Amino acid sequence: MKNALKKLGPGFLFAGAAIGVSHLVQSTRAGADFGFGLLWALFLINLVKYPFFEFGPRYAAATGESLLEGYGKLGKGVLIAYFGLTFATMFTIQTAVTIVTAGLAYSLFGFGSVMFWTAIVTAICFSILILGKYKALDSLMKIIVICLTISTILAVALAIKPEVAIDFTQVLPRDAISVAFLIAFMGWMPAPLDISIWHSIWTVEKKKINPTITTEQSRFDFNVGYITTTILAIGFLSLGALVMYGSAEIFSTKGGEFANQLISMYTFSLGGNAKVIIGIAALTTMFSTSLTTLDGSPRVMSATSEILTGKHYKKGYLFWLIILVIGTMSIFFFFISEMGLLIKIATILSFLTAPFYAIVNFKLLTGKHTPEDTRPSKLLKYYCLLCIGTLVAFSIWYLTTL
Repeated sequence: MKNALKKLGPGFLFAGAAIGVSHLVQSTRAGADFGFGLLWALFLINLVKYPFFEFGPRYAAATGESLLEGYGKLGKGVLIAYFGLTFATMFTIQTAVTIVTAGLAYSLFGFGSVMFWTAIVTAICFSILILGKYKALDSLMKIIVICLTISTILAVALAIKPEVAIDFTQVLPRDAISVAFLIAFMGWMPAPLDISIWHSIWTVEKKKINPTITTEQSRFDFNVGYITTTILAIGFLSLGALVMYGSAEIFSTKGGEFANQLISMYTFSLGGNAKVIIGIAALTTMFSTSLTTLDGSPRVMSATSEILTGKHYKKGYLFWLIILVIGTMSIFFFFISEMGLLIKIATILSFLTAPFYAIVNFKLLTGKHTPEDTRPSKLLKYYCLLCIGTLVAFSIWYLTTL
């Protein structure tokens, strides 16, 4: 088991980055509000986004360079567009992720406030990144994800009551509020598509350590992480449906109260003794997501700046890291009690920008800059076009409901 885990790398980093707000918040809320009615959306968006996520490690393993360098070969316009989209979304995304982490910390430790823990979480993440001690958490992430997966599956199994019939009738939202939630739910399920770029960077780093890694091995590693995130998403949706759907209780939009409700769902199934274990697992998962996003955005912004200008900026990463921290804290204090609104804005923006990443990834992987033997098959190309059409159609549908 230990040797098998050692062989897994970027795929579990992907899982660590993905299993966060999309799972603990959005999937649980989907189950609480719609029962099992949005399972179709969960499966659909995971299938639709799959090839474009997979293109990240595929391109990196085949060429030894990240998607960012590939984007540069497609023209400066692509990189400029990516730079603009990332700058427009990274502050809201970071704030949404951090505030959920802070809510869990406040719920678990029982002192301070969400504001206090937001500052603490941000400071700790910043310090870890500056000191370069993220490697230890990377190793722990494999164990944490596995423990959280087992706990979630067990909690779902225990929440099922044989005497209560489960309704699997699927629901297509009609009103503007429900459509907005559907788009937000799919926006970060299993993760924003721009994480494919981060994944390609992680794969390049892994390949430096082990140059013998093949495209097939990289794909297997990715699939393990992707399947894990999907199973956990189903688990969180099921918990929301089995424990909260049909009850008078609704999820709070405030970080601390939401965290208490989330942990209570587990203790409802597993018993009060599970509170500390589940609380630590959920907090560590969200902390890893906060740390990953705080590291990822400055890293890609710095790299994009260097490719665009043709210059190397020695402190480029530090500059963007400080900018992100300042922007995150500013947004947080402005929307101090609006966790729900922040998550809604961040997730919808991620969905609306998904077609851009899907199209660019498809163009890069099917073009001359990718070795011919690693390009998508003809069947996969047709599937990608269908997936791009689906993303565009849902975006248009949402915009027409505004």
